[in-house]
Amino acid sequence: MAAVYGRARWDLRIPDCRSLKDKRRVIHALRDRARARLKVSAAETDHQDDAQRAELSIAFVSSDAVLARSILDRADALIASDPRVYILETESELS
Repeated sequence: MAAVYGRARWDLRIPDCRSLKDKRRVIHALRDRARARLKVSAAETDHQDDAQRAELSIAFVSSDAVLARSILDRADALIASDPRVYILETESELS
């Protein structure tokens, strides 16, 4: 049984945030939702000092490529469903 490694990254714009505290509230909610629903590792990985930009990344390991693809698709849907953020760029990979 081979392990399948998945990762994804979203470059986000959060136009309604006026402070880093506002932004972190939004990003932490997204991060925590991804961790709880998808059982992935998640973190803010770039733009920490910009109140209206963020990069959110996830990573996980699975024993099934079909399940791994499903997790990536569900993660993308979770991020896209939040009306507070706009996805500027996304990148995902299975290996």
